[in-house]
Amino acid sequence: MNTSVLRNGNKVQNIWRSHSVSGSIGVPIHRSHVRREPQLSKAFYSRFPGRKTKDLEFSVPVRSISSKTNGKTLLASITNSAAIGWYLGMIKTRPILTKSITSALIYTAADFTSQTMTRSSSEAYDVIRTCRMAGYGMMILGPSLHFWFNFVSRVLPKQDLITTFKKMFMGQTIYGPIMTATFFSVNAALQGEKGKEIMARLKRDMLPTMINNVLYWPICDFITFRFVPVHLQPLVSNSFAYVWTIYITYMASLAKAGAN
Repeated sequence: MNTSVLRNGNKVQNIWRSHSVSGSIGVPIHRSHVRREPQLSKAFYSRFPGRKTKDLEFSVPVRSISSKTNGKTLLASITNSAAIGWYLGMIKTRPILTKSITSALIYTAADFTSQTMTRSSSEAYDVIRTCRMAGYGMMILGPSLHFWFNFVSRVLPKQDLITTFKKMFMGQTIYGPIMTATFFSVNAALQGEKGKEIMARLKRDMLPTMINNVLYWPICDFITFRFVPVHLQPLVSNSFAYVWTIYITYMASLAKAGAN
């Protein structure tokens, strides 16, 4: 390089600027290069005359769930839908009515399924029976679930493992037998059965029903009490009750037991 060039600082500066604009390897990008970037962008977009600029822009996808997602975050994302949000709002403002209607709908669907599975092709659906089941869910089961889960949460407010087993034990020894006996008694009375006939039915049907109850409900109660908030526990319990109701409505539809 000529020594005259080295002496002249302006020439050295011009040489450095020319290299930085040309994008030589190892030379830092100069400010003048940044100023030319919009012109390059316009040249790029000019190749696609039929599209708007925004259609060709690239964006970095945003992760909706972080790597540290836990159960509460997942629950919040699930409950973000309009339908579930409306339902949760109804549970908060009208808890008993909402839970009662939910129970009635589940009992209606379960009895319809039960009849579909057990009736012959020549038999018609027993609409009166379905109405009895819906009425039981609306008037008895729905309100009782509301008060029961609130009572259990006040007596045993924690959700740890030991407390969950205590709640399960209470459900199997207190709530379950009472509601099963109530269901058989109310359904039998609505069919015109009298005291002795109702007692005979309970004597025949209670024990096998409670045995199957112990086989089915503990795992359902464990999930409900351990992982579900109190205000949603009746909904989850009703969801599990769909399968159980198919069985219990079948038991309730059996012919009356002979009174001794």
